[in-house]
Amino acid sequence: MLVRGERIAAAGAAESLETPPDARVLELPGATLLPGLIEGHSHLFLHPYDDTSWRDQVLGESLAERTARAVVHAEASLLAGVTTMRDLGTEGAGSADAGLKTAIEKGIIPGPRLIVTTRAIVATGAYGPRGAPEHRLPKGAEVADEADLVRVTRDQIGRGADWIKIYADYRWGPNGEARPTFTQEELALVVRVAGSSGRPVVAHASTAEGMRRATLAGVRTIEHGDGGTSEVFALMAERGVALCPTLAAAEAVALYAGWRKDAQPEPPRIRAKRESFRLALEAGVPICFGGDVGVYPHGDNVRELVLMVDYGMSPLEALRTATSGNARIFNLGGLGHIKPGRIADLIAVPGDPTLDISTLRQVELVMKGGKIVKAPRKAF
Repeated sequence: MLVRGERIAAAGAAESLETPPDARVLELPGATLLPGLIEGHSHLFLHPYDDTSWRDQVLGESLAERTARAVVHAEASLLAGVTTMRDLGTEGAGSADAGLKTAIEKGIIPGPRLIVTTRAIVATGAYGPRGAPEHRLPKGAEVADEADLVRVTRDQIGRGADWIKIYADYRWGPNGEARPTFTQEELALVVRVAGSSGRPVVAHASTAEGMRRATLAGVRTIEHGDGGTSEVFALMAERGVALCPTLAAAEAVALYAGWRKDAQPEPPRIRAKRESFRLALEAGVPICFGGDVGVYPHGDNVRELVLMVDYGMSPLEALRTATSGNARIFNLGGLGHIKPGRIADLIAVPGDPTLDISTLRQVELVMKGGKIVKAPRKAF
């Protein structure tokens, strides 16, 4: 592999490359070289819920503290091999993700290339934090309905959103169960407004009906998909809508609730996750690597890939979701492959991750845009 500037100049066996005499040579015997990982569902402004609950983070932590944490989280993910990250909502921290993205681009702080959504959009009455009805608590996303969806979408674009995120359903049913929030027409309106600016839409949806509406409305990806049916997944596959299953977040929440993974049967939600993931694979739905990191520790992003393999994917298929697959879904033409002319976002891990996906937890080399971010001293 030969890198010049921020791009890959040549790829192949060392003896086949014309190495300039002043080249800096790295040797990593026994390692596998891969494109940098592309994380598809993260929350840099959140930290694990067993440390501080989501509600207490949104209501009790200052914007300064949350931004400071986000800086630390961004570096942790980069050092873990994530060179590009789609952040799906600041959860009460306004448009601070857009500022974080700018700081990374200017080289002020280290971190992955960011794709940001700012505040996300929710329906009136659907989202939290909730409290006594006489109080209007700050929300973890931006509230909008009907015609106001146009203004809010445009405002988020103006504040730096690369994608628009909308909640197609949420836990607001009569018994606290997930139910659709926006109508299909409202979702389609957001897709049209965002699309006119060249921006795609991502939908939070865990019910079959919420997923169906979002798919027909034209969103690019659906997050979670817990209640997906064969029919809904067939529709997603037909329309090329990708699924970010967020398996790791579901597992983390179950563990926080007391599940002992090695000693107890899987809780119903985990069994449902396994089944919905199986149905999505059978239907041929494009799968996005994105585990909802922030619910669990930043830097442990690979946890999602390990679970994807455990739930039925081959290690090679899982690797593709985190590289060329997400590059295609997110329209990142210069990333996700090791080819001449592509951006030199590269990682190296010991052994062969196509045989053992967990080797991705031992990243030895991280290069972003041709610059070495992490490497063992012995490599030079």
